[in-house]
Amino acid sequence: MAENGNQTHPQWSKDRATLDGILNGEASDLNLVELARLAIRYNGFPGAPDIKRDLAKAMERWDYNEDTLFTKTREIHATGRAYAGEDGDREDWS
Repeated sequence: MAENGNQTHPQWSKDRATLDGILNGEASDLNLVELARLAIRYNGFPGAPDIKRDLAKAMERWDYNEDTLFTKTREIHATGRAYAGEDGDREDWS
């Protein structure tokens, strides 16, 4: 636990790198599903204020709120292209 009472998430480093990529990228299917995944992970988590702030920043940048983001990512997941690579092959999530 951090000194200020906020917990450090065990996946913080990996999530920070993912979120930095999202912030520097476009609203691609992969970035949207990763944004939604991180929003779910950190919802209610007692810590990681930087992650939470940047999740909100990415959503605002692409004009999403949680409801519209989750609706869009459900559509992406329904098509099976959530974790498809550029060549159409699915990544580790098949």
